[in-house]
Amino acid sequence: MIVVYHQNNKVLKVLKDETQLSFGNENIAENLMFLANTYTDELLIWCHIDFKRYLNFAAFETVFHHNKIMASYNPFSNEYLSEAIGYVEESPFIKINKKVTYPTWQMSSCVGGVYASVLTAVNDEAYKDKNFDYFLNSIAKLAMPKGLFCYSAPQLLINFSEKDQTYIENKFLLFRFVKQHYKTRWVFLLFLNLLIYERQLPLVPFIFSFFYFKRKLKKDLLDQIAVKSINSSTVKHKTIDVIIPTIGRKQYLYDVLKDLSKQTHLPKNVIIVEQNADIESSSELDYLTNEDWPFTIKHTFTHQTGVCNARNLALNEVESEWVFLNDDDNRFESDLIENVLERAFLYGTNCLTTSYIQQNEVLTYKTIHQSGIFGSGNSFLNSSFLKFVSFDKSLEFGYGEDTDFGLQLRNLGVDVIYFPELTILHLKAPMGGFRTKVVFPWETEKDFPKPSPKIMYVKRKHLADEQLSSYKTILFFKLHKINFFKIPQFNRRWESSVRWSKKI
Repeated sequence: MIVVYHQNNKVLKVLKDETQLSFGNENIAENLMFLANTYTDELLIWCHIDFKRYLNFAAFETVFHHNKIMASYNPFSNEYLSEAIGYVEESPFIKINKKVTYPTWQMSSCVGGVYASVLTAVNDEAYKDKNFDYFLNSIAKLAMPKGLFCYSAPQLLINFSEKDQTYIENKFLLFRFVKQHYKTRWVFLLFLNLLIYERQLPLVPFIFSFFYFKRKLKKDLLDQIAVKSINSSTVKHKTIDVIIPTIGRKQYLYDVLKDLSKQTHLPKNVIIVEQNADIESSSELDYLTNEDWPFTIKHTFTHQTGVCNARNLALNEVESEWVFLNDDDNRFESDLIENVLERAFLYGTNCLTTSYIQQNEVLTYKTIHQSGIFGSGNSFLNSSFLKFVSFDKSLEFGYGEDTDFGLQLRNLGVDVIYFPELTILHLKAPMGGFRTKVVFPWETEKDFPKPSPKIMYVKRKHLADEQLSSYKTILFFKLHKINFFKIPQFNRRWESSVRWSKKI
């Protein structure tokens, strides 16, 4: 391990196992790159001199449990790029929960680390900015979609009380960052949002941003770095249960059960919650008892419809170490579960999501990375977290329950990792015959709510204020292009959605 202590964007000293190393110029990024090329197998730590006595060396092995991890911690009350970055990105990586290990590309110069192998991989394409915070955020933002695992990790400091300090907001750096790391249209949207919601007119930073070119990294730069986590606690017993909510898809469900019965690593329990709103009805799934299955089937039949309720009922029945959140119209190969548990062990992760393609669909994104989404029909989760999460029944018969569930997990410190080579085919079967259309009370509103109050509920629950405001701006342009005469009507529909979302 090598620790680089710095202050005012300059290196003060470099220690390797308490031995002081010489360094060239004072540029922190250049020194990190030099150290990475010299000590290719080392973990490189940076630390502002003010935090030296708070470094928690005992936690480093847990935080950096495989060598594709970059982590830092910012104890300040705001992030380096300010909350305004929410005007250009709606992902879960913006609003950081600093109490847990949280996935984010927003890095801090206060304290952090990365393995030398990562920096050597990007060495030829990295920009060695003099502003160290800018350098760290740039590397993480570019490399995270390429397979670098980036986190805010509070464990890096110990016996430290958060200071009521802030980064000084710099609009020039903000606009420059957006220009260099996003599509150009986001520069215009940032300017517009600041004007609309903060009554600011940052014309000079806006203009100066166009003097900078977009930064890119080759997509396969990190492929050469092998991953083998030392965090083996995520897979100890290798037991797994499968949950399946179903309604009116008898044959499709049968095919799912057949796929499960052929698994090279069999589930312990398959938990099925069958719904039918008809009070006079009974289960149509005769094959659950007429045929022999190589696992225990736990079957619940209910007249209460709703996938949130059904999934929660099923999750309450989980006994195994892992749970597969499955759907009743999925198809998959016989080695799916075996491969999932292998990946979970290899990466030391508690949550995986697979590619979820439809028939004749071509898989386009093929990089293992931290996902901004969560699929309630194609995800696997360590069941130890089930006591803390559930599908929000306020979202019943609407949309967004899987997004909400994934965000609940992230706020517990559970990262969602996407593995494209793990594939589930989603047949998108026609709705079963027992569904009835749900009529929501807001459908009689004169100004019909837009977006759906269910969607608004999720966004208000999880997004930062700036993200919600930007979503409002984008939604207006999607609905009305540049017809500004529609603004009063749009605002009424938006407020109607907000009002109903508070009643859900």
